[in-house]
Formats: sequence, structure tokens, C-alpha cells
Amino acid sequence: MRISIIGAGHMGSAIAQELIGHEEVTVVRVCDAHTRSLQSLHNRLDSPKLRSFQVDARDERTMASILEDSNCVIGATDPALYPKLARIALTSGSHFCDLGSSAPVLEKEYHLSERAAEKSLWVVPNCGLDPGLSNMLCLHAIRQFDEPIRAHLRVGDVPLEPEPPFNFRISWSAEKLVDDYTLPVEYMEEGQKLSTSPLTGIEDISFSEPFSDMEAFHTAGLLKTICEVAGPSLKTIDHKSIRWPGHARNMQFLLALGFAEQKIIDVQSHLTYRDVLTRRLKQRLGGAYEDAVLVRISVFGHKDGQDAELVYEMIQQFDRERNMTAIRRCTSITAATIALQLASGAVPGGGVCPPEQIVPLRTFFDNVRAAGLPVETRWTEPR
Repeated sequence: MRISIIGAGHMGSAIAQELIGHEEVTVVRVCDAHTRSLQSLHNRLDSPKLRSFQVDARDERTMASILEDSNCVIGATDPALYPKLARIALTSGSHFCDLGSSAPVLEKEYHLSERAAEKSLWVVPNCGLDPGLSNMLCLHAIRQFDEPIRAHLRVGDVPLEPEPPFNFRISWSAEKLVDDYTLPVEYMEEGQKLSTSPLTGIEDISFSEPFSDMEAFHTAGLLKTICEVAGPSLKTIDHKSIRWPGHARNMQFLLALGFAEQKIIDVQSHLTYRDVLTRRLKQRLGGAYEDAVLVRISVFGHKDGQDAELVYEMIQQFDRERNMTAIRRCTSITAATIALQLASGAVPGGGVCPPEQIVPLRTFFDNVRAAGLPVETRWTEPR
């Protein structure tokens, strides 16, 4: 089984490390434009399975020759490149999956549906943590009910040592963070599709120490894909991000000043306020840090004639033995598990679809737990 990864950064290198540990994987190709990233990858991973290529992902001809005999290609680079990379993968005869992007990028990927279906190949967006793992767990929980009624997704990556005023660090993409904090939030309540502003609906949420006092609030998410296959009995579903207390209020203040606007600052600059914001977020909140991923998926409904609640909960902390952040570990296991399913031929058909709609849920659930994600399950009396 040959799998290629586009991007040798934090996420791409973690996915490579995860894939190399699987016996059925014979070759892991990693492509990146930067020599330093590839050298760092080889310094961390000493394996005969690893192949690296210094290439710009926008170089379609070179990329096509490298990906030619791949069983699956994973996009772990600039999300704006995912549609192009998906097209190259299809031309090369490979499945494609990525770590998630904004709605405009997804729309471009969905334009490949007919081509993918003709080739019996899959383009599978949103295979990261959230959406990705969170949506897969949610739909798996929904499937345990005879009649699911309500589903609530609460997910977040938080620093182990929060520093005011934001009590937050950038774990993946500043651009995606700004999207999550500015795009409209869609949810469903009592059968009605509603929309609200991000950074609202702040609620207290508690996990075991040291995460007993956290907050969760609305952020832009992709719940539509769950609703499409959950069935008509599901009347309520929402998604909120988990952070340390005070984060939402401080971000509300910052964004209210207009720093997320796509307006040019002045006639002597091509930069927008949003460009400046994302750059400063990376500079001030980026860098290495120890973190934890917190997940709680709650589904209420009827099972065997009784009211019931099923909760999936996970606390994944920074792995000091592997020197790997929690979000890298969660993302890499999720993406690798989905890529392996695609590459093995376990997902028949073809087209463009999120993973929760096509990847076998039971197999995915069992495999991510076997890979080390500590997802706990409990049935409780409904509140």
C-alpha cells in the first residue's frame, strides 16, 4: 500500500509517522517545497518506507509523476490547494483526502464529483480533528439509537499553560481560526434550521482536572453533512468550541474592531486588516507548546423503547514520549485511519463526500481507539 502526503509540516509529518507504523503500508511519500521541513522529517523518522520529494505543490506535472502509483493522497498543506491536489490525485488514479478547509474551497472540491465517480475514486474532505474525528464520532453515536433526537458536539484544542489575555495558542491554521470565528454558525433546534453569530452562546463545561472550568461557544462548523444522513428524527444538533474561560469575550472585542475585514488598509499597501490579523496571530500565538484536545459528543434519543443518552468523551494530552502535541496526534490518527480505509478498497464507489457519510463507522471507531485515542463511552439517564 502506497500513500502520499502533501506537506511535511506539523500535521504532515505526524501523519507520516502514524502511517509508517502500519505493516500494510509499504511506501510513504512526503512532498514539500521546503528542504528544511523534509530534512527535519528524516531526522525524526528513520524508516526505509519513507520517501521525500522537494516539489512545489502547485507544480502539477511534477506532482502527477510523483503520485502516479499512490493508493491514496493526503492533503496536509495550504487548504487553498486542496481542489488542485484532488484533481491531480484523480488524474493519477488515487483517492484523495484532506484535513479540512473553508466552504469556498469545499465547493471547488465538490465540482470534482462527476470525475471522481467516473474513475471510482473518492475525494474526501474534512478528515482532521474538527470536522473529521468529531463528525465521525457523532454519527457513530447517532447510529446506536433507534430514534436519535438531539446531538451536541463540543471540541477544542487548548494549551496546558494558558496565558492571558487570550488563553489560547494557534495549533493549525490562523486563517481557519478566523473563519471559524467570523463565518455564520448554522445549527438546528427543534427541527428548525437556524443561524447565529460565532463566539456567542457561551456555556460552562467541565472535564476532569485540570480542565474542570472551561467554556464552550458557537463557532462555524459543518453539521449539514451529519444531518443529511442522521435521519428525520434528529431535531436538534449544535457545535461549540472548547476554550479556557475568557477567550470568547476577548476575541469578540478584537474582531469588533474590524481586524477580520477583507479591506485594504490604505492605498499604499496591498494588505488587508485580515492579513495583518492572521500574521499577528501566528507571531503571538504560534510556536511550540504543550496542549490537550477535549472532546465531548452527547446524543439523546430512544433506544429499546427507553429514553437514553450516549456520551463519547476524550482527553488527549501532549505526548511527552513522542514529543507530539495532542492535536497532531488526534489529527494524524484520524487522517491515517481514513486514508488506509480508502487505500485498501474498503470504501466502494466514488465521488466527493465527507468521511462520516462513506467510511465504515464501526471500523473507524475501533481503529482510532486501537491506535491510542482514549475515547470513553458511557450511557446515562437523559437530563
